[in-house]
Amino acid sequence: MSVSSTSELTQSSTSPAMGSERLIAIDTLRGVAVLGILVMNIYAFAMPFVAYQNPLAHGGNEWYNVGTWFLTHIFFDQKFMTIFSLLFGAGLVMMATRADVRGEKYGGLWYRRCFWLMVVGALHGYFIWFGDILFHYGLMGMFIFLFRNCSARSLIITGCSLLLVGVLFTVSGGPYMEDLKSRSVEIEQFQDAGQALTPEQTETLEEWEGMALLLKLAAEQVREDMAAYTAGYSKNFEQRIPIVQMLQTQGTVGFVIWRVGGLMLIGMALMKLGIISCERSNSFYRKLMFIGYGLGLPIMLISAYGMSSHQWDAFWMFGLGGFPNYIGSILVAFGHIALVMTIVKNGILRNLMARFTAVGRMAFTNYLAHSIVMTTIFYGYGFGLYGQIPRIWQMAFVAAMLTFQLWFSPWWLERNRFGPAEWVWRSLSYWKRQPMAKT
Repeated sequence: MSVSSTSELTQSSTSPAMGSERLIAIDTLRGVAVLGILVMNIYAFAMPFVAYQNPLAHGGNEWYNVGTWFLTHIFFDQKFMTIFSLLFGAGLVMMATRADVRGEKYGGLWYRRCFWLMVVGALHGYFIWFGDILFHYGLMGMFIFLFRNCSARSLIITGCSLLLVGVLFTVSGGPYMEDLKSRSVEIEQFQDAGQALTPEQTETLEEWEGMALLLKLAAEQVREDMAAYTAGYSKNFEQRIPIVQMLQTQGTVGFVIWRVGGLMLIGMALMKLGIISCERSNSFYRKLMFIGYGLGLPIMLISAYGMSSHQWDAFWMFGLGGFPNYIGSILVAFGHIALVMTIVKNGILRNLMARFTAVGRMAFTNYLAHSIVMTTIFYGYGFGLYGQIPRIWQMAFVAAMLTFQLWFSPWWLERNRFGPAEWVWRSLSYWKRQPMAKT
């Protein structure tokens, strides 16, 4: 599931109000995150979406393919998207700090950037890949601006409150969908009998159709998905439209506001507390790593065991079964953050981390590149490998893409100020062509 480069959001002013070490740490963390999300997104690029959560649905039932699902679920699923949400909130605090030092207003620029992020996200979702997150980031960015002057304590309380509401949506999702399906079956029976449907009944059917498209519950729907994405561009475009519409409406109300919005507010607090910018002690990050991994990984093991013991039943996973990962992914993400901060703070793997920093500075470009390259490889209008590559070998495509971006990003930034997507975003936000090449 996504992602924007909040590094660009920190560059609204030319004054270096923020320490370079803080910017390097945040860019490095962003680089790790943008590459980490591809480990999960590859499942949605390469095969029917039901296989994202259910390894038995597609991708091979061998122990090594199912084992790949277990490893990625425990260490990657929702973890790096959590980090991106935290970083987006941190980006607003960094922008506000710079503007306050210079006595400048920044609200208009922030909202223009969020608006253009939504535009790019909509284009990305409808015309390239349905799993876009940029639209939601732009939308929630407009919301979190209202909290920019709150204390770290208030931000954490508000953010955690939103996350708790998200928990209620998570545990009630399965029962709600089962009830929705049951009502839809009854309505379809009335329709087959020739009875006219009320507007409420029609709305219920449309809601269930949107859910079913995302869940791919029936075998015939999976076959429809395979047929669409192995065909030409027009077919997979038609298949994407209702899914993107559902994600931008029902997905926003049921998930994005609470999960993404809550994490962004917490990210603002973490920036104000110096946690996400490598300003705390080694001892602090060791403790954070111990808590994050010590609590989060056992919860993720429970999550994986619960899903497998219920045979990855979609209704269960979108109900109580989704709760462990909802909580565990946040805790493991904090463990990942603490690990990266420790590595950066102590100068470990310096050359490799410099490459991750460059990837982070071009996170917007690199994220969009994932979609363009992977859909070309897997969709029918490209090489047509959709549904053909076993899960474990999909990781080879991930490794190849990561290796390329770790090489290309530093090469590009040696010659240019911004990544291509960052440059377009920045030029649109200022409504003025920005300098690209380094002099």
